[in-house]
Amino acid sequence: MKINYNEVMKEIIDNLDSNNHRLLLHSCCGPCSTAVIKRLMPYFDITVLYYNPNIEPYEEYLKRKNEQIRFIKALGSDKVHFLDCDYDNEDFLKVAKGLETEKEGGLRCHECYRLRLNKTAKVAKENDFDYFCTTLTVSPYKNSQVLNEIAKEISDKENVKYLYSDFKKEEGYKISIEEAKKYNLYRQNYCGCHYSHEIDLSE
Repeated sequence: MKINYNEVMKEIIDNLDSNNHRLLLHSCCGPCSTAVIKRLMPYFDITVLYYNPNIEPYEEYLKRKNEQIRFIKALGSDKVHFLDCDYDNEDFLKVAKGLETEKEGGLRCHECYRLRLNKTAKVAKENDFDYFCTTLTVSPYKNSQVLNEIAKEISDKENVKYLYSDFKKEEGYKISIEEAKKYNLYRQNYCGCHYSHEIDLSE
């Protein structure tokens, strides 16, 4: 049975005892982060973690990272911060090994989710964040059921709370497109790795 993770998130937020909780938010890119950050700002002090070793080539990685930084600066909020990471493309290639021919959205992508969520949880734990989360669920091309299941496993293992989500609900993806246009953000036409070129995300 599918779980409505948007409702799960709302229940967590409704039970917060203050709006000073610290959230480490993994972000895949600036455009996807727009609607997510604006939705969560009233409830959390947000640090955006840019950890995306799957993005290829390196020039594309830098372009997306710089757009993420530009959006956060444009927000001009003292409740939203940026935390950079090393590129670590070799780590992605290791988890993708043997899964090169998997279809987009399949097991290779699941291992990519796990890689990025593992890193986010570890950084959250090391720096005493109250929750970790990801913008990935805003995309209609990402399986929110799988993402949240993987995150739960990692949350239990690392003993750090995960903010469940399905940010595409309540027109989240549509809002992210509108916000990206408002801030004139670069919107990529593929997910990140060179295997993902088969799906066009530009529409």
